[in-house]
Amino acid sequence: MQQTLDFVQGILIAAGMALVLLFGGVAYLVVRLVVGPVRVAANASEKLAAGQLEERLPVKGQDELATLARSFNRMADSLQRQIRQLADLSRVQQRFVSDVSHELRTPLTTIRLAGDVLYDQREDFPPPTARTAELLHTQIGRFELMLADLLEMSRYDAGAVDLETDPTNVVRLVEESIAAVEPLAHGKGSEIRLVAPGGYFEADIDARRVRRIMQNLLGNAIDHGEAKPIVVYVDSDERAVAIAVRDYGVGMSPADVDRVFDRFWRADPSRQRTTGGTGLGLAISLEDAALHGGELAVWSELGEGSCFRLTLPRHSGDELGGLSPLPLPPDTEVAA
Repeated sequence: MQQTLDFVQGILIAAGMALVLLFGGVAYLVVRLVVGPVRVAANASEKLAAGQLEERLPVKGQDELATLARSFNRMADSLQRQIRQLADLSRVQQRFVSDVSHELRTPLTTIRLAGDVLYDQREDFPPPTARTAELLHTQIGRFELMLADLLEMSRYDAGAVDLETDPTNVVRLVEESIAAVEPLAHGKGSEIRLVAPGGYFEADIDARRVRRIMQNLLGNAIDHGEAKPIVVYVDSDERAVAIAVRDYGVGMSPADVDRVFDRFWRADPSRQRTTGGTGLGLAISLEDAALHGGELAVWSELGEGSCFRLTLPRHSGDELGGLSPLPLPPDTEVAA
């Protein structure tokens, strides 16, 4: 009986080991035949998402995995063709805008010279003709601004824009920007206040581009501020500087906020502008902020006004991580 039990026990152990080996072999085959191709497909998808449009899956056999590989490759071919078509169309559009903008500069210069002659002699003309000369002078100036903005946007689209950074006192730059638009603000009945509580106000920035951002933000605040005070906040910490322009005017709806940085878009095209905007100012400002490695954010509510906040890294090339030195909006009380 003991010999029989030992024999049965040995048979059971051998059968168990054989089953373990069998299960291991089946699992290996499943991993090799199923999980392996799925992992290859996942890697190919990640490479496609990263922009490697030439990536394809190997096709072997006629089973379901081979069918999946062929479908994946057809999808990749279609995506590659469409992306190339869009890229070609984008290049054609950029070249068209750039060429048209450059070609318009010569006739526009001639028109500007002729318009200046008429504008300087408008006092000698009858009133209707004098008014026409004034309108011509104003619209030519606006045309020049729009042409300059189109050229700037074409440079951004072509990736041909470089920063010229220098250590700059941000508070002083903001003061100069406010001084430049104060006559316009007074004409609209708005007072511009500067709030700079203290901090690390010097940063490596392209002063010309930041001035342009400030001009756009202050101009919008003046146009839509409803003759109420405009408050400019400047604050900073050891890693970033922030500038916020807060007005208490008409404000914008959530749908308008989502589109406020779109090119040529305006929340209310019927409103009369005093700053001669072209509809590209905020789009260019967004590009200027991104070129610095910073961000341009907006908050707005109907009847409560709007606030645009520019946040830039203190040192050129640094990444902007964490919170901005200024909340958005910086204050919660409506100015009187």
